[in-house]
Amino acid sequence: MSAIRVNGSAAVTAHQDLHSEQGALRGEHPGRSRNPVIKVADLAWLEFEKPDLDRAEVFARDFGFSVAARTEGEVWLRGTFAGSPCMVIRKGRVSRFIGPSFRAAERADLDRLARATGTAVRDSDVPGGGKVVDLLDPSGFPVRVVHCGEQLPALPEQRPLRLNSGTRQRRTNATQRPPREPSRIQRLGHVVLETRVFTRALDWYLDTLGMIVSDFHFLDGQRERGPTMAFLRCDLGSVPADHHTLAMHLGPGTGYVHSAYQVTDLDSIAAGGEYLKERGYRRSWGIGRHIQGSQLFDYWRDPDRFMLEHFADGDLFSRDVEPGWAPMSSSGLAQWGPPATRDFLGASPSPRRVRDVIEALRGDNELDPARLLGLLKAATS
Repeated sequence: MSAIRVNGSAAVTAHQDLHSEQGALRGEHPGRSRNPVIKVADLAWLEFEKPDLDRAEVFARDFGFSVAARTEGEVWLRGTFAGSPCMVIRKGRVSRFIGPSFRAAERADLDRLARATGTAVRDSDVPGGGKVVDLLDPSGFPVRVVHCGEQLPALPEQRPLRLNSGTRQRRTNATQRPPREPSRIQRLGHVVLETRVFTRALDWYLDTLGMIVSDFHFLDGQRERGPTMAFLRCDLGSVPADHHTLAMHLGPGTGYVHSAYQVTDLDSIAAGGEYLKERGYRRSWGIGRHIQGSQLFDYWRDPDRFMLEHFADGDLFSRDVEPGWAPMSSSGLAQWGPPATRDFLGASPSPRRVRDVIEALRGDNELDPARLLGLLKAATS
């Protein structure tokens, strides 16, 4: 238990000191809903549109995806784990992110969700069939909740290297020579979104999809105004789940930030990164280890400038772990590794970013001058 003094009185929290220096203060956001409509089990896949599917497929294979299905108008990408695909890219006039699809734990959850939201259950277009409910979150993202039919079988794995450490000598009379090849993607891990209506969007994912918060970030000197970033995981009860399946932060834009894909280990991340670099792709940030979630990470840009992450060795939390609270800062994003780049932070000025700021400050949302200044300070601290 943590005891934190607030206005001269001790506020005892249920924070377990496992993943953050601080827990919640009295009266702060609880990070979970009392009675959610359903509890999603995981991310299923992400949907994009791009004008050049051939170019998209080349990068996907170089990044480490396998192709589950390909038609003239779409390509479905998968990892090595059994289950659903990780991503669908449909042919479109411009490159854009459409939205995430979450996996329902049971088929009956779709009926319950449809009744509660006034929507309908329809057939899914995923390879192998299934059912889906289409929703719209407060940020305007199309969100699908799916229950898949036929599952994709597992593919061969990239084997982890046998490591010698201290007195534990597992490898003798043998050398280490990880092949220079793509990191073999195992599965989709999480997606990060930017929104101007952070609190409304956060509460929607908690109340509608039953997600729970692992960690909150707040702006320095503005904690009393509430959090501005949340790392959300699926509530699987006593079964451990990824530290975050969805992360959201307040910002002047509304859109995709990055998505993350699990690979075998650090050597897979590093050798796969060398493979990408040799083929002319651009690293955005890495290699390092995060604080919230603890993942080993490496971020890259695809030819359409979407950011994708290789990760390994992430935290797993059961329902018992309550939210941690920490100030938002660029230096607080990693335990070790190079400093976060301006490209990763989205801090490089551009006409589109300036337009987003002007529109956000004029609109009905949660961004105001004080919040904007706090976000700028966090990006340089």
